[in-house]
Amino acid sequence: MKLNRTYIFIAISSVALLTVLIIQVNWILQTAKAKEELFNERANMVLSKIAEALSTDAATVKNLEIRARENETHKIDSLFSYYMTFYNIHIDYYYEFKPVPFSAKNLTNFINNTDANGQGCYQTCIGGNSEVTKLELKLVFPKKNKFILAEMRTPFITSVILILVVLVMSWRTILSLLKEKKISEHTTDFLNNMTHEFKTPLTNIALAGRMIVTDSNIIREDKIKHYSGIILEENEKLRLQVEQVLSMTALERGEIPLQKTELDFHQLVRDSLKCISIQIENKQGSVKSELSAERRIVMGDKTHLTNAICNLIDNAIKYSGEKPELTIQTSDSNQNLILKVSDKGIGIEKEYQKKVFDKYFRVPTGDVHDVKGFGIGLAYIKAIVELHGGTIELESDPDSHREGKGTIFTITLPHA
Repeated sequence: MKLNRTYIFIAISSVALLTVLIIQVNWILQTAKAKEELFNERANMVLSKIAEALSTDAATVKNLEIRARENETHKIDSLFSYYMTFYNIHIDYYYEFKPVPFSAKNLTNFINNTDANGQGCYQTCIGGNSEVTKLELKLVFPKKNKFILAEMRTPFITSVILILVVLVMSWRTILSLLKEKKISEHTTDFLNNMTHEFKTPLTNIALAGRMIVTDSNIIREDKIKHYSGIILEENEKLRLQVEQVLSMTALERGEIPLQKTELDFHQLVRDSLKCISIQIENKQGSVKSELSAERRIVMGDKTHLTNAICNLIDNAIKYSGEKPELTIQTSDSNQNLILKVSDKGIGIEKEYQKKVFDKYFRVPTGDVHDVKGFGIGLAYIKAIVELHGGTIELESDPDSHREGKGTIFTITLPHA
C-alpha cells in the first residue's frame, strides 16, 4: 500500500505539473497573439489618421494621383513620423501609393496581413476626384514578426526560466523521493538481516553456556574446551559484525582518519587468509595464491586494508557453494598494484553488478536466504579502496557455460 501511495503521488504530481506547463505555454501563445492584435490595431490607427488627413486635402490627393511631388512626399513623411511616434511604433517601415478601381469596399475596409517572411502589410483607400479610380495607401513593416518577438522577449525568457526551474526542481524532488524510499526499504532489510545475524551467535552462546552449567560431564576437559571454543567463536562473530556496521557508518561521516604507512601488500593478503582459513577448512575448500607482483609496497592503513581483503575473500566464500575454490593473484600495471580475487561460484547477474557496491544492497535470491550478511561488505570495501586512491571492479557472467564460472573482483592500488 505504501508503494502504491508513493507512485500515485508521483503520478498526480506529474499530471499537475504537465497541466501547469500547458497553461504556461498557452499563456505565452495568447500573449503573443494579443501583442500582434495590439500592433495591428495601432498600425491601422496610423493608417486611418493619415488617410483621413490626406482625404481632406484635395490638392495633395490630386497631385498624388498624377505624380507624387517632393512637397507631398515631405508632408506624408511628416504625417507618418508623427503618428508612428504617437502610437508608440518604433520599427522600420515604408509606404506606397497606387491607383485602384473604384469600389465601395475600397472606401470602408482596412486590409492587413502577414506574409511568410514575417512582413506586415496594411492598406486602405483614399478618396479622390475620380469616380473610376481611387488611391490605395499601403503601409509595410518588413520586420513585424521580429518586432513582436522582441516585445515578447522579457515575458518569454522569464517563462522559460521558470518552466525549467520547476521541471528541474520537480525532477529532483521525485528522484529524492524515490531515493529515500529505496533507502527506507534497504534500511528495513538491513535491520531484519542484522536481527537474524545477531540472533544465531547469541543463541549459540546461550546454548553453550547452558551446557556448561547443566552438562553432567562438564568436568571433562575436552567438553569445557569445546563449549568455551563455541562461545569465543560466536563472540568473535558478533564483534566483527558490530565493528563492520560501526566502521561503515564512521567512514560515511568521515570520522575514521586513515593512518597510512608503507605496507607489504603480500603480507596483508597472507594475514587475511589466516583470518578466514577456518571457514575454508570447514567447507573443505581451497585457495590458490599467485602473488606475482614485483612492486608490492603500498601506502595504506593496515587495519582497514586487511579488513577489506578479508571481507572480499569472505564474500567469495559465501557465494562459492559447498566447496569454495578461490584464486588470489597480484600483478603490476604501470604505477599500480593489481589484486584479483576470483571464485567459481554462482556469479552475479548483469543487472545487479553496479548495485552490489551500494550500501544495504543484496543480490535477490528468491525465497531462499542461505547466505548471511548485512549488505554492507562490498560498500565498505569500495569506500576503503577509494580512500586509498584505488578502484574496484567486478567481472561476472552467470549465463556463461564456461567451466568454473563465477566472479572476479579486481582492486587497483597505487604503488608507494
